[in-house]
Amino acid sequence: MSRHVSSRSFESTRRRLTEKQADTVERLASAAVEVLREQEFGGLTVRAVAARAGVGPATAYTYFSSKEHLVAEVFWRRLDTAEVPDGTGLDRTERVLAVLRGIALLLADEPEVSAAVTNALLGADPDVEHLRGRIGVEIHNRLGQALGPGHDPELLETLELLYAGALLRAGMGYGSYPELAQRLETSAKLILERP
Repeated sequence: MSRHVSSRSFESTRRRLTEKQADTVERLASAAVEVLREQEFGGLTVRAVAARAGVGPATAYTYFSSKEHLVAEVFWRRLDTAEVPDGTGLDRTERVLAVLRGIALLLADEPEVSAAVTNALLGADPDVEHLRGRIGVEIHNRLGQALGPGHDPELLETLELLYAGALLRAGMGYGSYPELAQRLETSAKLILERP
């Protein structure tokens, strides 16, 4: 079940990228995190991120249609490169909990970034919708692997809804992301260990 993505992705939401373009996108994503740490989501602009990254605003808008798109890309990159827990020797519940914990804690040490991600992922921008779909598929696949072959599709959907609800709840300020991870584990156990 372990997977680690070590090669850089040269694909953005909008198109495949050359290595130079991929480097620009990476600089913009890193700059977005820096700006978020200082100003939070309300103060984030694509122009401010472009300035921090040392690129022109027109260049930034070539890759990102909105600040929501940019922040959704930050989360997608974190998720895509996060190592999937090795489930060897773990039972089904432990495997699922490890996956949920890993996803929930991706941004736990960056509250400004995590709050921005929740806001961004709720956006209606078509590029955000595309990334939201990719994120959903990745989470679906990780949970499906953790549940194992022949799992109940309704159980998988319940776990996906649990995660989405927890993300929304944390984004609304009803607890921190570390608290979210703990509550998510408790709730998932109730679902997975029901008679």
